[in-house]
Amino acid sequence: MRRRCEFVTEGTAAAGSGTPLNRIYTELYITQGRREGVNTQHEVLQLETTSKTETLSDTPIRCQDIFKPLPGQDTHIRVVVTQGVAGIGKTFSVQKFTLDWAEGLENQHVSLVVLLSFRELNLIKDVRYSLLQLLRVFHPTLQTVTAEKLGVCEVVFIFDGLDESRFLLDFQNNEVVSDVTQTSSVDVLLTNLIKGNLLPLALLWITSRPAAANQIPPTCVDRVTEVRGFTDLQKEEYFRRRSSDEELCTRIISHIKASRSLHIMCHIPVFCWITATVLEHMLTTDQRGELPKSLTDMYSHFLLVQTQSKKHKYDERHDRSQQELMETDREVLLKLGRLAFEHLEKGNLMFYQEDLEECGLDVTEALVYSGVCAEIFKTECVLFQRKVYCFVHLSIQEFLAAVYIFHCHTVMGKVWGRHNDSVRSLDVLLKTVMSKALKSKNGHLDLFVRFLHGLSLESNQRLLGGLLGQTESRPEDIQRAIYNLKEMDTYRASPDRSINIFHCLMEMNDHSVHQDIQEFLKSENRSEKELPEIHCSALAYMLQMSEEVLDELDLEVYNTSVEGRQRLIPAVRNCRKARLSRCGLSETHCEVVASALKSNLHLIELDLSKNYLEDSGVELLSAGLESPNCRLETLRLSHCSLSESSCASLASALKSNPHLTELDLSENELQDSDVKLLSAGLESPNCRLKILRLSDCSLSGSSCASLASALKSNPHLTELHLSENIDLQDSGVKLLSAGLESPNCRLKTLRLTDCQVTDEGCASLASALKSNPHLTELDLTYNYLQDSGVKLLSDLIESPNCSLKTLRSVEGWNARHLTLDPNTANRFLHLSEDNREVMASELQSYPDHPNRFKQKLQVLCREGLTGRCYWEVQWRGEVYIAVTYRGITRSGDDSRLGDNKQSWSLRCHDHSYTAKHNSESTSISVRPRGSDRVAVYLDCSAGTLSFYRVSSDRLRLLHTFSSTFTEPLYPGFWLSSPCSRVVLLPESER
Repeated sequence: MRRRCEFVTEGTAAAGSGTPLNRIYTELYITQGRREGVNTQHEVLQLETTSKTETLSDTPIRCQDIFKPLPGQDTHIRVVVTQGVAGIGKTFSVQKFTLDWAEGLENQHVSLVVLLSFRELNLIKDVRYSLLQLLRVFHPTLQTVTAEKLGVCEVVFIFDGLDESRFLLDFQNNEVVSDVTQTSSVDVLLTNLIKGNLLPLALLWITSRPAAANQIPPTCVDRVTEVRGFTDLQKEEYFRRRSSDEELCTRIISHIKASRSLHIMCHIPVFCWITATVLEHMLTTDQRGELPKSLTDMYSHFLLVQTQSKKHKYDERHDRSQQELMETDREVLLKLGRLAFEHLEKGNLMFYQEDLEECGLDVTEALVYSGVCAEIFKTECVLFQRKVYCFVHLSIQEFLAAVYIFHCHTVMGKVWGRHNDSVRSLDVLLKTVMSKALKSKNGHLDLFVRFLHGLSLESNQRLLGGLLGQTESRPEDIQRAIYNLKEMDTYRASPDRSINIFHCLMEMNDHSVHQDIQEFLKSENRSEKELPEIHCSALAYMLQMSEEVLDELDLEVYNTSVEGRQRLIPAVRNCRKARLSRCGLSETHCEVVASALKSNLHLIELDLSKNYLEDSGVELLSAGLESPNCRLETLRLSHCSLSESSCASLASALKSNPHLTELDLSENELQDSDVKLLSAGLESPNCRLKILRLSDCSLSGSSCASLASALKSNPHLTELHLSENIDLQDSGVKLLSAGLESPNCRLKTLRLTDCQVTDEGCASLASALKSNPHLTELDLTYNYLQDSGVKLLSDLIESPNCSLKTLRSVEGWNARHLTLDPNTANRFLHLSEDNREVMASELQSYPDHPNRFKQKLQVLCREGLTGRCYWEVQWRGEVYIAVTYRGITRSGDDSRLGDNKQSWSLRCHDHSYTAKHNSESTSISVRPRGSDRVAVYLDCSAGTLSFYRVSSDRLRLLHTFSSTFTEPLYPGFWLSSPCSRVVLLPESER
């Protein structure tokens, strides 16, 4: 084991030769636990979203201590799964563990370390062995070890590379094997070893890339760790270990820090090796020119450096030019490029000799004659000397794939995905591949596309001229390609995929969008500046990569299209509060939000209201809520068309998330069965929900039985909002009151506005209030209460047994007597003598006044309102009923009520209602149905403005605005048709 692990060769990682491991090994950043929510993303993209900061739950751990409990823990750790992206250092970690053990430095209580790779095990997938036979096949030195000795000594099994496994690993259906001499398939042996049926005292360490780590059931795993690669300090240590030239190291480190892309990639040790190879060569030779800043530039130089190294190692002629060397190696490199591309499409990272031969590659030629391939292509001898091949890192495979496709386009005029198309225009090629990449769910083509755009630059084509052949990148083609990127249609694409468009612009050396965003962030009038969609992608990337956590991400404040707002969604990964209402969220967008819930420990408030979230979207969000990393406290899902399946997912989240304290599900058509599911979640001992909003959810009295049960068992719930549920009625209130009487109930606030409660319901509430010492606020506004019912509750407040402090009925609101202000009326409006009625008319002889509306037929009231107020109006024709700040402009389009930030309006017409604020309109499905009256409720302290349709028997909520009102509001009216009329109703007619 010492001989096997003592030497490594960076890049190729071939065992038994090269550099001593201890000389170059730099301590990796390994953490207890793992980051969640990014396993479906391209691994380089994972780095971009998770490398910025360490999470609060990170617990660093040395590889030598992988089986040791953390301080304060008293648990036995038998099975450890360590995950990390390709090239991050997982294999180096297990080799370091093994080498330290073999040299007598660490873990000397362990009798035997067995290091196996899944790529070796794959070769005997269909052969039957006993566990003892299997060990002797791979390690002949164990021939003398008996089954008895194996059963009593402490053994560590290390299985490296689960992501390369070709085993089914059926933990549920595989037969049970408990004897190390019993013959079975390798698949069965592995599952029994992991489950503890075989050698229950043995310790197991399994490494894997993230996407494959979930093949091991969580119940079989005692510890999950993640290799994060290098921290910023460890990067610097790596470069200083490579060279004793302090000045050279300082220049390399300084250059890497100056490039965001390079700095992020250097979290991967393999990329550090690539970077060091290139920069050391360029800084220590007579080469002139700018050091590489982009990824394409770096990989182009890397290929060039390897080619030049081959000149000194294999080429008898040392006078060959760079161009000649590339031409010499072109055939082999392009065959490698074909192999890289074809298997990138298939998702393959491991190849065998037959795969190389299919691409016309002679293995000897590729690995010996070319020379350069030895540094970018990795070969390993495994069982029976069969060889397995792979590229040193996935990014090298992607780069060579891009080189191959660019060459095909240049030489043969081929456009990927359009095989019958002989158009040689570069912009057609780039647009085609970008469109294909945007459809990828996990972004497996993103880096490939980024490289392809980078290769369009003349500077990179010069470097690789001998490989790419004669290229002609016309300036007009480049400009069309840049224009296509900025105007790319990303409908249905993930916003994470859209960010790659911004990266491609940077690879093409177009920094205009980046500069625009820098200026945008510095400007004071951000809301007025229109943001194109590509700018939104750039802004999302910059916000999520910022070292400073954004206090609030409110998509409505950005002046852009709906798709532009959708492209901003990835910024939710780096903010404390996110308001994503009315953004047309789809399942794809919910995946991004769910990943933020799993990884952003700062996110405490999320508003997704007024989005049509399908069951699949809510299921994704609920999975995010169930993550142990989720710290969300407030979730708003009002008006999201939730179904029973959605409620089941949310109920599951309530059972496992101890941080969620406020949930708003208002304005969803919920069934009694839905509420029953939610209540089951509320009854869970893990649920800590304090505020539940179920207003306007079409709840019936049966729903209250489930809620009453939750009140009896959940001591944390303090606010329950059930307003505008007209079918609740007295029967529902009676059931609810039974829950209020429970000694476990701690409810403080109950809102039952417009629930058709009568005096009978008041009697039930009064009975509950006598035994409930916690309820302090009861809202019964707009119910069928007689004086006796209100008096019953009012008298109860005086009772020493009742803790109720606030009782809201209609009388609890400040009913305002309003009058119109003639100094604000447009000259084509006629006001009645008492200034309570206004109608459109002929030109009036009003005197000049600075407060008069010049163009729109609008008028304001004299009274500025604060606190809690209500009033009613009667209307005819087409009118806008509104409130506004006094400072609204009096002329121009910006003066229209509802078309600016200073006003909120409700448009009333014969056929519909429409709510409007800051030019954003919301259509309301409720039709007037002959009603010509509207009630307006304003609660400045709560930040709500509600409009109701008034009919003979009840109120019907039309729309509620939620905002922070910073100054008094003035009621106002806009009469937008010639026959329009508005009357302020006196209290006697309400």
